[in-house]
Amino acid sequence: MVEESGIRVVRCGGNKISFRAPIISKDSRFLLCASGDLVKVFSTSTEECVHVLEGHTGQVTGVILNPTNHLQVYSCSADGTIRLWDFIDGILIKTQVSKSVFVSPENFQLVALHLPKVPEQEVEAREMSAVLCNISSNPGSTAMGRGVSIVRAVLEHLEVSCMASATDKKGAKNAFTCVACHPKDDCIATGHEDGKIRLWRNFNQKKEYTYSTQHWHHDAVGTLCFTTEGMHLLSGGVESVLVQWHCEEVNKKDFLPRLGGAISHICVSPDGQMYSTSHLDNKINIIHCSLKLSAVIQGLVKGNIWTDLMIDPRTRALVMNGRPGHLQFYSLQQDKQLYSLDIVQQEYINQEGLDQFEVMRAAFSVGGTWLATVEERGRCTSDLESSLKLWVYNEKAQSFELNTTITAAHQDRIMHMCFSPSTETTMLVTTAWDNQFKVWLLGLDSDTQKEHASWSCDYVGSYHGLQPTNCCFSSDGSLLAVSFKEVVTIWSSDTWELLTTLCQPPGPIRELCFGRLSCSKYLLGTTAKNLFCWNLLTCSCQYPLQWFPNIYSPAFPQSLHVLLSSPRSLIMLGMLMFVFRPSEPRPLFTQKAVCGGKVQRCVFSPREEPLDSCDERFQWLNRSRLYFLTELMELLTFSTKAEDERILNSRKQLLVDDSVAVTPFYLLLGKHRQQQEEKQNSGVSQAADRVQPPQASVLLHTPAHVLPAASFLCSMFVNSLLISNTGSRLFPIMHLVETYKKRNPFPFHSVVVQMGRYVGWACKDLGLRAVHCRMIYSGILSPSF
Repeated sequence: MVEESGIRVVRCGGNKISFRAPIISKDSRFLLCASGDLVKVFSTSTEECVHVLEGHTGQVTGVILNPTNHLQVYSCSADGTIRLWDFIDGILIKTQVSKSVFVSPENFQLVALHLPKVPEQEVEAREMSAVLCNISSNPGSTAMGRGVSIVRAVLEHLEVSCMASATDKKGAKNAFTCVACHPKDDCIATGHEDGKIRLWRNFNQKKEYTYSTQHWHHDAVGTLCFTTEGMHLLSGGVESVLVQWHCEEVNKKDFLPRLGGAISHICVSPDGQMYSTSHLDNKINIIHCSLKLSAVIQGLVKGNIWTDLMIDPRTRALVMNGRPGHLQFYSLQQDKQLYSLDIVQQEYINQEGLDQFEVMRAAFSVGGTWLATVEERGRCTSDLESSLKLWVYNEKAQSFELNTTITAAHQDRIMHMCFSPSTETTMLVTTAWDNQFKVWLLGLDSDTQKEHASWSCDYVGSYHGLQPTNCCFSSDGSLLAVSFKEVVTIWSSDTWELLTTLCQPPGPIRELCFGRLSCSKYLLGTTAKNLFCWNLLTCSCQYPLQWFPNIYSPAFPQSLHVLLSSPRSLIMLGMLMFVFRPSEPRPLFTQKAVCGGKVQRCVFSPREEPLDSCDERFQWLNRSRLYFLTELMELLTFSTKAEDERILNSRKQLLVDDSVAVTPFYLLLGKHRQQQEEKQNSGVSQAADRVQPPQASVLLHTPAHVLPAASFLCSMFVNSLLISNTGSRLFPIMHLVETYKKRNPFPFHSVVVQMGRYVGWACKDLGLRAVHCRMIYSGILSPSF
């Protein structure tokens, strides 16, 4: 089978923004961080991503400000290049190629690289020298202070002293975790596994060095950073607390708690007015120097437990596990988290070995009004605790609120659940390891005086004591399919009568899916090796998947693991991906390598506008888009040629519509000039020639820091609104203005009307000319037209 060339895989979001320590611009307006092979520029005030610096082909491993130009940054990458950017305009200035530096992924070295100053945009940096060898791969274990000797002291003398102190007590955890250098003094701070922080002085003297110890963290210190002036030392770890130590006052410290996940990096702005903390849950907090949280930049979170990817029908946001006990709602259009819904509603305690509640399953109703979640604790023990929760969407609060909590809904773990697509009844089906499936209906609670919608169990089903694995409803909600190992049972949703059973060769059913639209009579199921399609009208197997012999490989026994349905087709995704219709056993589209790694999850999202102009071969992408998540938390999707053209057209120069009101900014865009030229061509006489305003292309497509002064542009704009100097009309106009200034015998609007008679102003221009007259009267403009 040949892959189609009219479709390509594109990245649409995701990636990790807390992989390396970010940097803050000199004016504290922007925060820059590495995100995959990109550098993202965020606004510290609005939290919006204002620029994405694209150019690297490998993981960006570091970002640093240019010391000679605060509007530029350097970025280095695993692709062996160092790039210089103008991050204000998002422009790549220069590329330094030095692939010989990144030769061994195991033996890390500290290398001094000389960057040649040449006018070429791409140059090769060859001059380099090794400073230190066999250093740690953790960036926090190396720090630069007032000289390279500080780095040597950290790795040589301090390591010896730490080993000596480790022998004082048996079992002491004095291993280094991070290091920071004082910006002004010869002082080094080191963090240790036992949670202690040591401040070292006189470290160049092996026998005369001194150190003091500070201790607050109960676990290993994750990161250290001195402030710009060196007055404070900032530390963080798994406690999710930013600790500010006063260097001049012993044991005095300030705290900013409950910041989220464990702190991995701390950054301080050059002016010292702003801090940032990077967390393991892919979040960056922007904090004022007074320890007040200013902004939160949240990326896509990789949860400890994987639920299926879901699309919120209301916001069309991607929904999956986030931080422990939460569901994250992530905007696919804006590439940012909308909000996080606390499901467990318990404070998470970061303690190794502590068993806490986790969200295991989640499902949305068709309209997005209801959300069902399953939380569990004690999965590895015999004391399993689980709860089924039903959440209803509150229009006023614009969020989900807990409606019903069902404790011990099943006697064992709930494996799958789904809502009925029927609009007549609100129904939920759950399957569990207790060999039962249960049907839950929404009704009214008769125990309360006030009518309150609540959920109750309506039916309990089973089949010969077999364990159910999956369930799904038909597109109209009339049929329910429940798989019991190798057997698929079909039930009527009205009477809960067992209609028929479908069997296939040995192997438990892993996925079940009904067809859509014209293919709604088909039911498909997958095992670890095969796919089967049953015709529900004849209750027979339409075909097994034998026409694609390479779908199963002994090297990848789990290759067939995802089955999705779209309005036009079905998709199977694994090591190999192919799209097909249930009615015919031939693929519409195949893709051998969707991404470099393994696809974790995938989901269809409906489009706001269908791609009717799409090629017939790719009509399965007309009404929906397929998103899939990789191991590196990258969001990928497919893009067609028609979609690329539509995006390209939307990026063209903005044109002002005819319905836009005549405002000064509207005139600045040049529409007024076009209307004046049309009037001149039609023979309509004009009162005077106008000075042409600055072109919109100059103002809108030129960087602000290279434009002329605002006073110069303003004078050009104002002069373009004034009529030319005509001697025959100047005296009556000046006479009226001076008369009004002296005696004010008649309303100001009458002055404008009289002036319009002399100079031929149209009635529609009187309002604008009145503004000019008031400016002349107040002395803002000169009366010399």
